[in-house]
Parts: sequence; structure tokens; C-alpha cells
Amino acid sequence: MIQLNLRTATREEFLDITGQVAAVLREHGWRSGMVHVFSPHTTAGITINEGADPSVRRDILAALGRLVPHRGDYQHAEGNSDAHIKTSLMGAGAWVPIAEGRLCLGTWQAIYFCEFDGPRQRQVWLHLAT
Repeated sequence: MIQLNLRTATREEFLDITGQVAAVLREHGWRSGMVHVFSPHTTAGITINEGADPSVRRDILAALGRLVPHRGDYQHAEGNSDAHIKTSLMGAGAWVPIAEGRLCLGTWQAIYFCEFDGPRQRQVWLHLAT
């Protein structure tokens, strides 16, 4: 397992980590198999989506904000219930195929760390499955 250390800048953001994951493949000589990209946090997730147009990230965050507002009828005392719910919707991880040392993503796809309770110091764990 390899750990990426991240620093998020705002309460909610999608941080493109595609380049960092690809760099790990090169550094460790991972040539084929599957990489599991995992967030060990209950208020931050992982997703794969549009990587070319930043307005898509903004639109996803806006839609999640409408579906699960920051302030709502929540009982969790820490004030971040929306972050827990959004993380469950996004998911904690994603599998990405690797072939010839490259991530097998679609033309427009990118891997995102989804922050919902920042800014914070965060980690992402990468595990190779062959």
C-alpha cells in the first residue's frame, strides 16, 4: 500500500489526483493490474468523472449541496452530517485498471478526491491488485 498525503483548501472541493496516482505507478513500476484508490475518511470520498471541464466539478458540488444542504435536520452533533452523507453518495474508493504502466481511464476521465469537511490534511491509500 502507498499513501498519498493531500491538503485541501476549502470546505468542499474536488481535488484532481490523477497525476499523483500515475506518478506512483511510474515510481513503483506498477505495469498491469488494478489500482484501488481509497479514502480512509468518513467525510471525504473518491470519484471518477470529467477531467477536462472544471465546471462539471462545480456542478456536481452544487447538485450535492441542493440534495444534502450543509444545515439541515441532522442529529449528529459535530455539524458535518452533510459531509458524511455526501461521502456515502460518492463512495470511499474506486478501482482503475492499469495496462502497460498507464491508468486506463476514458478520454475525459480524472480521479478526484472529494473533500466535504475541509480544509484538512488528508490521505489517500493506493493498493495494487494483480
